[in-house]
Amino acid sequence: MKKFFSSTLTALLFVFFLLPSLSYGEYIVVLKSKAKHAPKNRSAISVRNYSSPVTLGKKSNISQKKKRPYSYVAKTLTRSNILRKISSRAVIIMDADTGETIFSKSADIPRQPASTIKVLTGMIALKSLKNNELVSVSRNAAKMPRSKIYLDTKKQYKADDLINAVLLASANDASVALAEKIAGSEEEFAKMMTLRAKLWGARNTVCQTATGLTEKGQKSTARDLANIFRHAMREGEFARRMNKQKVHTSYGSLLRNHNKALRRVKGAVAGKTGYTNAARQTYVGQFTRDEGSIIVAIMGSETMWSDVSNLVDYGFKKRKHLQTLKAQKPPEQRLARSH
Repeated sequence: MKKFFSSTLTALLFVFFLLPSLSYGEYIVVLKSKAKHAPKNRSAISVRNYSSPVTLGKKSNISQKKKRPYSYVAKTLTRSNILRKISSRAVIIMDADTGETIFSKSADIPRQPASTIKVLTGMIALKSLKNNELVSVSRNAAKMPRSKIYLDTKKQYKADDLINAVLLASANDASVALAEKIAGSEEEFAKMMTLRAKLWGARNTVCQTATGLTEKGQKSTARDLANIFRHAMREGEFARRMNKQKVHTSYGSLLRNHNKALRRVKGAVAGKTGYTNAARQTYVGQFTRDEGSIIVAIMGSETMWSDVSNLVDYGFKKRKHLQTLKAQKPPEQRLARSH
C-alpha cells in the first residue's frame, strides 16, 4: 500500500512540475565529455588565494601599484626615437652650464659650417671695434653674394650696425667689411677666427672666410660649434644682440633676425643659422627652460626648424632624466664622478 501511494505521489509531481518546465525548453545543457577533461599540465594552472587581503599601498597613495616595469620616460628618450624625427647628419645637445654632452650624432665629423661660423666674426668685431667706429666698404666686400645688406662703397658705416647685420641678418658684405677693417684682409681675419676657435676648445675648426661661404679646407664640427657658441654667450653684449628679433640701424634700415626659433621654440635665447649647397642647413643656439640651459648644434639638415624643435624638447627631457639618475646614485659615486 505504501509503495502504491509513493509511486502515485511521484507520478503527480512529474505531471504538475517537471512536464511544464520541459515544455518550455528550460533544461540543463550537458557539456560534451571532452570539454570536461582537466588540463594535462596541472602545474600550469595558477590558483589565486583570495582568502588573504590584497594590499593596495598606503591610504590615498597607489603610486607603487601604478609603477610600470619599463619607464615611459626612458622609452621616449631612446636614441632611435629621436633619430627617426630628424634629418640632420651631425648633431649635439650640450649642457650649457657644464659642457657635458646630453646627446650626439656624428658630432666630431668635420663639415662645412656655413654662416654659423659668423659667431666668431661677430665676437672678434665686438672685441676689436667700438660701436661708433666707422668702417669703409671695399668692392670685394660689396660684391659678396646673399645674404647681404647691400653696402655702398661710397659710404662708411658704424661698426655697431655692421655687427648687428652679421649676427642677425647674416650679411656677407658686412662680414667682409669688418674683417678687412680689423685684419686688413679676409684671409688674415680668418686666421684670427681659427685661433679664437681653438682657444675655446674647438680644435677641429679651420676658417678660410669671414662669411662661412664654402671654401676648400674650411671646416667645423657640431661639437665645435656648440663650444664656440657656449663661450660666446658668456659675453653679455653678444647675448644681448642675439636675443633681438629685429633692430633698426642708425641709417634707417631694419634688420630682421634669421633665427626663427626665437618665435617658434619655447625657451629660445639666441642662435645663428646657416645655409650653403655644400653645408645644407646648419644651426647653433641656446635654449633655457625651468630645467636649465642647453646648446643645440646641427649640421647637414634638410628640415632645420623641425629638427631644432624636436631636439630642444628631447634635450630638456633627457637632461632632467640624467639628473634624476645622478641623484639616485650613492653620494660616494656622485663624488667620484665629479672628480
